[in-house]
Amino acid sequence: MASANEANAAQIEHWNGPAGETWVKLQTRLDRQLAPLGQMAMQFAAIRKGWHILDIGCGTGQTSLELAERAGTEGRVLGVDISRPMLELARQRARADGVANASFAEGDAQRQDFGRGAFDLVFSRFGVMFFADPVAAFANLRSALRQGGRLAFVTWRQPRDNEWVAVSMAAAFQHIPCPPASEPGAPGEFAFADRERVHAILQRAGFTDITIEPKDAIVGGSSLDLTADTTLNMGMVAAALRESPPEKREIVAAALRQALAPFDGPDGVRMGAAVWLVGATAP
Repeated sequence: MASANEANAAQIEHWNGPAGETWVKLQTRLDRQLAPLGQMAMQFAAIRKGWHILDIGCGTGQTSLELAERAGTEGRVLGVDISRPMLELARQRARADGVANASFAEGDAQRQDFGRGAFDLVFSRFGVMFFADPVAAFANLRSALRQGGRLAFVTWRQPRDNEWVAVSMAAAFQHIPCPPASEPGAPGEFAFADRERVHAILQRAGFTDITIEPKDAIVGGSSLDLTADTTLNMGMVAAALRESPPEKREIVAAALRQALAPFDGPDGVRMGAAVWLVGATAP
């Protein structure tokens, strides 16, 4: 098994390579799909004006900019990510929007010193599932919170519960092999799908008042072709295609368009998403 440092290094390499560059390229589509889930988590966090907020896995900055607006001019937001391409776009967006109370930093949130008790809220939209040592990571994030400060994040439930994943996988894996299952708890998109595991991690990291609520939503909004193209370039299907013969790509693309067509309507392709809303307190 890889050490925590080795695993983190692998994630850093991954998100500074084609994965980060692809996310930047597809940013508008991905923001459209994920925005409602991030907003759900922000409502859950009950953000107050003047709060200092740490946004973990901020990516291309959509969440950080909205958090900055919710915190008001007296608040501030620090967005942190390991991906330089994504952070570059985040900074461009902040400058373009004239957002003065949001800044961005490249760093590994598992180990980076954010200053003891410097923040009122640690927030994340799908950015905390990639830690090699999640207990150490959340203990580090807890130290960045003031006493009584809050942790709030949204993370995926099981792939089978997420229509946007399950439908695409079922269509694609008729034509290409399904990748081998990851080691339980390995860093990845669905690493926090097990509610009991998440609770245990946060408890061991020193958090109290832990709540983990299941929520369902309808997400999407891109055209049929764009939705299929996104699936071909991001996530489990894209990973499997990279290990398959090139001629399989068009076959899988056609299967995806056929499977997604029933979900296509006036507002684009819209499908079910299943998440956990997770909250906790720094004692």
